[in-house]
Amino acid sequence: MGWKNEFDKAMKKLTEIEDRLTTAQQKVERLDDPTVGLTALHGELVQSRLKILEKIEGGVIGLREENREIRRRQDRMISDLNDTRGELRHLLDLVDVLRSSALPGTPGESTPAPSTETEQPPGPEAGHGLTASAEARPPASADTEHQGGTMENTAHQPRPEDGAQEQDPALKNAIEAAYQGTSTSAGQPPAAAPQAFAGADDPRIAHGVLLLKAAGVASVELIAHRDTWEWLAALAAGHSHFRTPPSVEDIKEGREGRVQTVLSGRSLIALLIELWNTRSTAAPLQSEWALATMTYNRIAAELTDPAGQGQTIRIVLDDGYPQETSD
Repeated sequence: MGWKNEFDKAMKKLTEIEDRLTTAQQKVERLDDPTVGLTALHGELVQSRLKILEKIEGGVIGLREENREIRRRQDRMISDLNDTRGELRHLLDLVDVLRSSALPGTPGESTPAPSTETEQPPGPEAGHGLTASAEARPPASADTEHQGGTMENTAHQPRPEDGAQEQDPALKNAIEAAYQGTSTSAGQPPAAAPQAFAGADDPRIAHGVLLLKAAGVASVELIAHRDTWEWLAALAAGHSHFRTPPSVEDIKEGREGRVQTVLSGRSLIALLIELWNTRSTAAPLQSEWALATMTYNRIAAELTDPAGQGQTIRIVLDDGYPQETSD
């Protein structure tokens, strides 16, 4: 009977093993089931991935639209700022015109009596037209001995470019006479030529002569640091006669950052006018005043005695190197 019991035990173990194998086979078959097995799990992962990518793409599209809207707003703001700047400049010009017309009649100030003398055209004996301008001009005050003080008083003169209709024949005649005097003195030594118009009582005469000299120049070479050139270009960009040069070339030899460009006489006139206005209105000991004054004086020094033989005038805004001469 012992062997029978052992046989029963073996059969029970075999039955248990068969049950386990059947259960494992069912699990394996379930994994192969496309509805609940690995295939279904893979499909769920693919769907989840597609949903995530769709969400990310939607968010990126939204961000792009927001960026485009921000750029459009920035463009509108820049356009509005440019319009506002133009309107403010126009208002400042109108204020200058009104102030210049209101200054002679300001209460509490003495108004010079109108001159009854007949205005005579300037001649050779008029001292380059300076006497006529002095008679047609009220006496200068004591605080206008320096150039800065005189420019403050003359900064409000209307400019033809701004639409002002006021005319000053005496000033025009004086400027033309002074210009003719400096033109005929081209053969004099270089030290005598600057005194021809720099020594005028009215700085407007010297400024007018400088504009006439710039009008007779075909082109000038300008050498400066790129930062200085960008400031000059932005300063003169608002003037109707300024034209941006077609090219601004880097100078590889020498110091880094220097550029070279060519300005026409028309653009040079616009630059001189804006420099004159800036140094007249800018506060002393400020960067705008320093840059405008230095550049204006450097240009004036180069235009004082042009060669007049087709040689290009070169203006160098770099005191670190010796002044370059014309080619």
